[in-house]
Amino acid sequence: MICMFSWYSYRMGEELEAEKHVNYILSVEKKKNDFESVVMEHIRINGAYWGLTTLDLLGKIGAVDSKDVVSWVLECQHESGGFGGNIGHDPHILYTLSAVQILALFDKINVLDIDKVSNYIVGLQNEDGSFSGDVWGEVDTRFSYIAICSLALLHRLDKINVEKAVKYVVSCKNLDGGFGCTPGAESHAGQIFCCVAALAITGSLHQIDKDLLGWWLCERQDKSGGLNGRPEKLPDVCYSWWVLSSLIMIDRVHWIDKEKLVKYILDCQDKEKGGISDRPNDAVDVFHTYFGVAGMFSFSFKAKSVSHMQQLDFLSSFF
Repeated sequence: MICMFSWYSYRMGEELEAEKHVNYILSVEKKKNDFESVVMEHIRINGAYWGLTTLDLLGKIGAVDSKDVVSWVLECQHESGGFGGNIGHDPHILYTLSAVQILALFDKINVLDIDKVSNYIVGLQNEDGSFSGDVWGEVDTRFSYIAICSLALLHRLDKINVEKAVKYVVSCKNLDGGFGCTPGAESHAGQIFCCVAALAITGSLHQIDKDLLGWWLCERQDKSGGLNGRPEKLPDVCYSWWVLSSLIMIDRVHWIDKEKLVKYILDCQDKEKGGISDRPNDAVDVFHTYFGVAGMFSFSFKAKSVSHMQQLDFLSSFF
């Protein structure tokens, strides 16, 4: 896998510390009493998805016992059909997507009662086309993307009102070309990924002003080479995925300086112990390791690869 980064290594004298990142991801699961593990206990299924997808991208998914992972994921499912962030935690659409994605990584979606899971998601669609995250009713365009992505992976997208879902997402578009979490909310790179991805999966990218949105997204790159989530904010490795993948979907990824972004991601690595942080010299974590590696791999994708990206990684539930 390291060979795909040979061009960047040649130009910069650096490389992705792939083996060290693999060892870091594998070590996290063995430290269940550490602070990082304890504070993530309620979102462990998201963390599992980030770590497992990192291993998959680096060609090391075989390093984990798939049977144990699948068994644990199924223990997180509720009678409603939805999944919690861990065993004994309440179901939410966020965790349900991660569960579906993990099973997809291992080609084990067939172990699910697909209609039961899809009915849970369908039941969260509101009259205006939006989606709630759970029974408590919070609405967010993240949940629109998650519902659409999950149902696409389950081949049950026809069970929701897609037209209304698309209309709601489009209603969250702003004058700057970006999207917010609800109509009128501030544009944010994470929300933009969710909305663009939802529109891509539903074949509705024509609803986007690609030049206007592309300009907003490429403006997220600052002098460090890193990307931020909105104006006047610090760069963060996670936006290497949110921004890059959005630019790829609208065919504007050539509008940013790729070399500077790659250097920024590489500078955020812990070159001794593995893992990637949000910014150089900060503490590493699974979340940023995943998005840093995913950002690096994004450079190998073309705009026509939307369906491949959906399969591999349409993708994350949190930001």
